[in-house]
Amino acid sequence: MKKTIIIILLHLFTCFVFAQQGFQFDENKNKISVPFKLINNLVFVPIKVNGVELNFLLDTGVAETILFSLEDKKEVRFFNAEKILLKGLGGQEAVEGLKSTNNILEFNSMKYRNHMLYIILDPDFNLSSHVGIPVNGIIGYHFFRNNLVEVNYSKKRVIVYKDNSQNRKKIKKSFRTIPITVEKSKPYLKSTIIQDNKEIPVKLLIDIGNSDAIWLFQDRSELIKIPNKNFEDFLGRGFSGDVKGKRALIKKFEMGDFEFNNPVVAFPDSLSIRNVNMVPDRKGSVGGEIMKRFAVVFDYPNSQIHLKKNKDYSAPFSYNKSGVEIQQSGLQWVQETVRMETVPLSTKYNESGGVKVFMDDFKYKFQLKPIYEIAYVRENSPAANVGLQKGDLIILINNNPIHKLSLQEINALFKAEEDKWITLEVERNSQILKFRFQLYNIL
Repeated sequence: MKKTIIIILLHLFTCFVFAQQGFQFDENKNKISVPFKLINNLVFVPIKVNGVELNFLLDTGVAETILFSLEDKKEVRFFNAEKILLKGLGGQEAVEGLKSTNNILEFNSMKYRNHMLYIILDPDFNLSSHVGIPVNGIIGYHFFRNNLVEVNYSKKRVIVYKDNSQNRKKIKKSFRTIPITVEKSKPYLKSTIIQDNKEIPVKLLIDIGNSDAIWLFQDRSELIKIPNKNFEDFLGRGFSGDVKGKRALIKKFEMGDFEFNNPVVAFPDSLSIRNVNMVPDRKGSVGGEIMKRFAVVFDYPNSQIHLKKNKDYSAPFSYNKSGVEIQQSGLQWVQETVRMETVPLSTKYNESGGVKVFMDDFKYKFQLKPIYEIAYVRENSPAANVGLQKGDLIILINNNPIHKLSLQEINALFKAEEDKWITLEVERNSQILKFRFQLYNIL
């Protein structure tokens, strides 16, 4: 059960304003390079909105710019706001939001004027708890629309090139090019999956806001079958609630000249995708677990992507074998002892005379640390079989205090090799309980 933290916001709205010109370079700039945070295959970048810096998920799977979790960013001002309803992935109804125009976005030295964005008012829609860092928004088409945008996963940098012949020539020298289509403000490519020794052509959304490798929609093609060896899983959360489905292995995935053997594929159920207005012939998505194996240049103006393998290209596909999903559920003050080199406040001598005793050579430091809880337990999983439950607060993992680990590090433990033992100490109803289980492959 690979962690799919994503927030997959497919087909939010397609009513973008054609007068908008996208991010514009300063006259003297030809490219910019900005570091990003990579968490569970997802890319997070800093962007200023009306002068206030926010943290955004970079997501080719959305058409519009979406903001949420602004409780600590009350200084952000919005213009011409009006109420709307937002729909997307998930089995529940639409959520209430706002539409705002005439906003200014800044990415490094680039600016985007007169930008339209959407604000989700539901405080429960919170990506931060699933990735372990503050996240305030998602940006898609308007980030990519009129420049050459490289997402370099190994260097953890976003490099934006001005779309000119000089930059295009440099990119084509060292990258392989694959044609795409940009439909309803999102990129699609034609690729091939192999199941039961049959080659099946599939049109997939390129969705770097989805941390999985591949999603396939079995009800969109009679040829796409869920393998017999599979398991039910929580796939993520969208605008309209939880996204559930099955996970399984397929024999091969081909994308241009690139091939991947035995990728882990998610098959979302029909209820979770009922609100998604799909383009013709779409059969699924290709996500961050595939794209992280490249440096990727998105070239929307010329309907292309450019790919170059990185060191992770041949890495095996893995998934969360524990059966539990962990989320951050707040912060707590943690006391730590810190050694100090101090000038003695007082000096004493022992009875033999001459040995100094230094006082106050340590102090206590209090720091805010994350609280982690179990958000989901998969039925018949190793964690479920030993009695772990949703809502359990984790105190220790493999005898390490949980606050010393990031959410990324915790998820990596659950995707470790088969037969690894995991020990969890949790708090439940004011009682401390200890559980031990072994990871194993079910695919």
